[in-house]
Amino acid sequence: MKKTFVLITTVLLSVLLVNRGFAQSEELVRVYRWYNPEDKNYVTLAEGEFQEGQILNWGWKDKTLMFFAYRNPAPDRVAVNSWFNPVTKDYISVAEDEFTDDEMIKMGYRDKKLQFYALTRRGPNTVGVYRWKITKLGDWVTIPEEGSTDAYIKKGYRQKTFQYYGIPRNSDAAIYNQL
Repeated sequence: MKKTFVLITTVLLSVLLVNRGFAQSEELVRVYRWYNPEDKNYVTLAEGEFQEGQILNWGWKDKTLMFFAYRNPAPDRVAVNSWFNPVTKDYISVAEDEFTDDEMIKMGYRDKKLQFYALTRRGPNTVGVYRWKITKLGDWVTIPEEGSTDAYIKKGYRQKTFQYYGIPRNSDAAIYNQL
């Protein structure tokens, strides 16, 4: 009787923990950076924004996982939106409190689209995320603080601006502590 009780309890507990883990992982979304060598341009995309085949067909290469973010709003999270500038062919990811929609439109951007939600406060297992600009091309690139910024400095990127916090891409990080 004791063995049966222990076995049933163990099975139920493991099922509950597995289901809880799936629920948490569904809340997180991977955020990638892609590069287009033809336009010499970077884009930040959340997993599932476009099909990978489409992105590759459009000429984007060098997919790099940068950090994890959230699919849904919650306290201490900010919406991050994608904007496109058809003149410079530039994509930019902007937290909702960085620029107003009017400012973005005046800079030539359009096609605002929600990408993900990012943390507004540093916590355990977080990484600062910055935007860098290359003035001569009018291009922006999103780089987590753990990224190799030297390569972008050599390409002429300057004007480093803090945006928000992400969850590190390191698979060993306890990312579920953020939920």
